[in-house]
Amino acid sequence: MRRGGYRGPSRSSAAEGGEQGFWPSYADMMSAVALILFFLMLISYIQNLITGNDLQNTQELLDDTRAQVADAQLELNSLSDELKRRQEQLDEYAIRIDDQTNTISAQELLISDQQIYLAAANDEILALRSQMQTVAVLRLSILEQIKESIVDVMGDESKVSIGDNGNIILNEGIFFDLGSAEIKPESEKVLNELIEVFADFLKDAENAKYVDSIVISGHTDITGNADENRLLSTDRANSVLNYLLSGKNAVLESYAPYFCAAGYGATRPVASNYTEEGRASNRRIEISMILKDDTVLDIVEQYLAIEVPDSRLRPNMAASSEDPYNPTPVVSPTPVPAPTPGRFSFFGN
Repeated sequence: MRRGGYRGPSRSSAAEGGEQGFWPSYADMMSAVALILFFLMLISYIQNLITGNDLQNTQELLDDTRAQVADAQLELNSLSDELKRRQEQLDEYAIRIDDQTNTISAQELLISDQQIYLAAANDEILALRSQMQTVAVLRLSILEQIKESIVDVMGDESKVSIGDNGNIILNEGIFFDLGSAEIKPESEKVLNELIEVFADFLKDAENAKYVDSIVISGHTDITGNADENRLLSTDRANSVLNYLLSGKNAVLESYAPYFCAAGYGATRPVASNYTEEGRASNRRIEISMILKDDTVLDIVEQYLAIEVPDSRLRPNMAASSEDPYNPTPVVSPTPVPAPTPGRFSFFGN
């Protein structure tokens, strides 16, 4: 028996066998390449699918964005048109404000001018009021003088009074007997007092300038014939006038143009003719003082009834808390109607 027995393949055989196992065959290499290409194509396909979906989503998003941009552009155009319209309105308002500002300025100037005018008018009214008060006081003064003079002569105040219409009223029997136009001697003292009162009054130019005429008028009651009553009243008026102009050394002769006489009979009664008392009141001599403007004393009474504000206290509109362009209307007081003034009446038989 040989030593060592079977030792297996040789070292050279093992080396050849190992090189053959390390290098792949050509078929294996082609299979590997094909498999790699397949995976690459699969990856590319999957990537294309993903990219396609992303592109589609991006396109849809882009379309939506474009639609929103278009809507926003329309809204912007609309807002631009609205802004333009509002700007035009603002321009119109600015023009109106300028016009109103100019109007307000003109109104302020007008108000200022009116305040100046009203101040001057108030001053004129106050001056006229003062003048009218002077005339009113003058009227009352002469009435009181006549009344006091007659009372002093007659010694009986009950027979003389001043009526509501400004007439001096004397009871019957002072100047004449019933049915007569001859002045009674005892009434001459009364007439002499009247002469002195009128002479003192007319010699003052400030008094005389208001007088147009002094009318002596005769009146009767309805007793008797109407024609005879008119003649009797006229004769009585002329008798009084003649005595006034000739008595006391004719001191009133120079003032004769102021005097005249008239007879009215029973046409102007002041009381009822159906009572004895009324008929006695209707038998009278009335002496009327007619002013040059027969409405001047009406104006006196009206102005005295109006409260005229002092021009120094007129409100300053600029300092007023009220709206200076819409002031509260001030209502002027209504003048109180005055009785017909300017007549002094002396009643007789």
